[in-house]
Amino acid sequence: MSYHEEDNSGKILLAALAGAGAGIIAGLLMAPDKGKATREKIGTAATKYSGQLGEQLSKYGEDLDTKFKGYIEKLEDLGLTGAGSKLKLKGNWDEAKGKLKQQYAQLTDEDLEYAEGKGDELVGRLQNKLGKAKHEVVKLLNDL
Repeated sequence: MSYHEEDNSGKILLAALAGAGAGIIAGLLMAPDKGKATREKIGTAATKYSGQLGEQLSKYGEDLDTKFKGYIEKLEDLGLTGAGSKLKLKGNWDEAKGKLKQQYAQLTDEDLEYAEGKGDELVGRLQNKLGKAKHEVVKLLNDL
């Protein structure tokens, strides 16, 4: 008795193509709108929901940022973060500038220009001029 193996790959391929064709035809016949109208509806819905999703993500991002900054401030107030993690200038800035100029002769009045709320700019200029890391510059300024 011999075993004869048939090659069914052609039949399988033909059945798959027939099934796909039947599905396409059924989809076209049962579709409520023409293809262009369906694509427009899908595009409109995608635009609408992507805008809503973007707004929600933006809102959550802002909330997280606010909460994170609040937690960092609490940790700094408790002394649990490293020194120099947040700029806290106190006292007379002109006196502090004088001390910095005595300590670092290369600093100019432009380098030491400070306006309320622009501490990051001051820190950045001093980082570049002194070649120090941000936390070192912030600690230096806070220690004044």
